[in-house]
Amino acid sequence: MSVTTAPARPAVAAASPAVEPARDGWELHEGDLITPDLSVVRLLGGGSAYEAYLAFDEVTYGPVVVKVLRPGQVEDPVSLRGLRREVEALGTVNHPVVVRGLRHQLDGPRPHVVLEQVDGPRLSTLVRRYGPLPEQQYLPLAIEVAGALHYLRRLGWTHLDIKPANVIMGAPARLIDLSVARPIEAAASLRSVIGTDAYLAPEQADPEGPVSPGPASDVWGLAATVFEAVAGYRPFESGDTEARDVRERWPQLVQAPRALPEGVPGEVVEVLAAGLEKDPARRPLPAEFAEALEPALARQPRARFAGFKVR
Repeated sequence: MSVTTAPARPAVAAASPAVEPARDGWELHEGDLITPDLSVVRLLGGGSAYEAYLAFDEVTYGPVVVKVLRPGQVEDPVSLRGLRREVEALGTVNHPVVVRGLRHQLDGPRPHVVLEQVDGPRLSTLVRRYGPLPEQQYLPLAIEVAGALHYLRRLGWTHLDIKPANVIMGAPARLIDLSVARPIEAAASLRSVIGTDAYLAPEQADPEGPVSPGPASDVWGLAATVFEAVAGYRPFESGDTEARDVRERWPQLVQAPRALPEGVPGEVVEVLAAGLEKDPARRPLPAEFAEALEPALARQPRARFAGFKVR
């Protein structure tokens, strides 16, 4: 959820045509008010329970992202509980690589949360449009997101939905969408599938199995995300979302990951293979994931400005 528009005052011009609203949507357009302080710039998208708008905020006097429960979800206890959980996560987490929550309203006609607007494209968009990323892009990305996961783990939280669509390619990279994040203890008690199919760790795809979701699940999601950035394709074949057999829906439960392209640095190959281990106990910790990539990053050419080498 990101654009590069930086409005100077209330009349904000939309950067591109609005996304068509979903059937259960507010159908708000440029200039419409979400609340008296939040005027719509354009619809960004959303999920089954909410819509996300780029808006101008009279409180912070700048662009923000507003996640609003859809009209049909305003009185739904499950959706309201999910919004409260996201607000709790945003209020707990404070890290430079994780999107910040600014304020929220959990009651009234349009329950919503106001988030900072982060400049930059989603990683998923870059890969879809341009293919694999160069080392100079994916190495810092991997290390920065691993740092955020280290922080979450130390804080006692887990994100549970690490994927390219939830990474904004800025400086630093930014991790967004805490809508399914939970304390580690709450994640361990999950008995239903939470997350996005192609990036689910095996224990997330089979939460009733012997191993519970937790911080190691985020490492798996990070490895799957970085794999896609490196290769331009996902580590596992797409599963059949309608299949009743869990092995057909989630091939990561039984298949080995695809091979990476030739020429990928050895450190990257090794840490991604370790991060995609089916046994969570065999995966590296987030800090170990980052440390394993440091030598490859150190070999990257130094930046130069105006003919001077940065020391």
